Amino acid sequence: MRALVLTDYHRLDVVERERPEPGPGEVLLRLCATGICGSDVHGFTGENGRRVPGQVMGHESSGTVAALGEGVDEAAFPLGAPATFNPVVVPAAEAEAYRGREQHAPGKAVIGVVPAIQASFADYVVVPAGNVLLLDPDLPLHLGALIEPLAVAVHAVGRGTPSADDRVLVIGGGPIGQSVVLALHRAGVRRIVLSERDPARRELVASLGVEVLDPSAGDLAERVAELLGGPADLAIDAVGLTPTLADAFAATALGSRIVLVGMGSPRLEVSAFAISTEERTLIGSFTYSAKDFADAAAWIGAHADQVELLVSRIVGPEEAHASFAALAAGEGPAGKILVRFDQPEPFDQPDQPDQEGEPA
Repeated sequence: MRALVLTDYHRLDVVERERPEPGPGEVLLRLCATGICGSDVHGFTGENGRRVPGQVMGHESSGTVAALGEGVDEAAFPLGAPATFNPVVVPAAEAEAYRGREQHAPGKAVIGVVPAIQASFADYVVVPAGNVLLLDPDLPLHLGALIEPLAVAVHAVGRGTPSADDRVLVIGGGPIGQSVVLALHRAGVRRIVLSERDPARRELVASLGVEVLDPSAGDLAERVAELLGGPADLAIDAVGLTPTLADAFAATALGSRIVLVGMGSPRLEVSAFAISTEERTLIGSFTYSAKDFADAAAWIGAHADQVELLVSRIVGPEEAHASFAALAAGEGPAGKILVRFDQPEPFDQPDQPDQEGEPA
């Protein structure tokens, strides 16, 4: 089978490897598509220290059930059925204690992050049966690769506990910010504005039906209040830099909530007074629970037309290195790039000029 191997930092090669075989309790998936995550790009460059040369990365994927290991019920996982997988694997000994908050399990392993696990930038991947979710057969199979980033967003929105009447500011229009907009729609939020510098990303997000603004084009707090009818009650920072967090504080009301889901910098400066004397709550968000993941999968199954807008480019494995290099240089498209393993033809979404943003 083909696998994309990180042979060195800044170098991905298509390598022939033996097809893996599922062991007891495991499922072999024949992969259709895998999305390039911001964390994969940082792994490609060596910036985040969470990927190593020799590794096969990838955790945003969809495919079909290709084989079952011993003890896996074929009625539950029919051969050929469309499927995705939750990459957060919790040891059996911790499963009950961390049910509903699987991302907190100390012994968890994340497929695509742990170097010893061959992940899903490949023709096939083996995953535990408990992490496999069957997909709506009417969903275009490649769109199942967008479930994982939407799960990140569903979790982040849930952490912010918005009401339908809340005024919400999203900071950052990359793939996670775009997914946050969809997750807010899913939660019934009506008043949303997104702040993004890149015009191509603003255009993409506007196509999702929300107000967009350029934070460099004037006083952000004033423009957010003008568009939302007042300062934001909730801000979700999908960038994670000191200036974007400062924007979140500036554009939110006293007593508001700010969710930090972006990981643009390992260290941030925060105004203590903006938290304490103005009684704001700063909330961290990372990955998702198993329920968040399942909820994201169910929502995408019924909203393929909206999700399709997030895909800017589809490439074959042989083009993956060039796509990673472009993203690392800040030259990727406005939306998601998918590496497709079941068809060689390249795809470009029309009228979306180039430019690209992370969890996992």
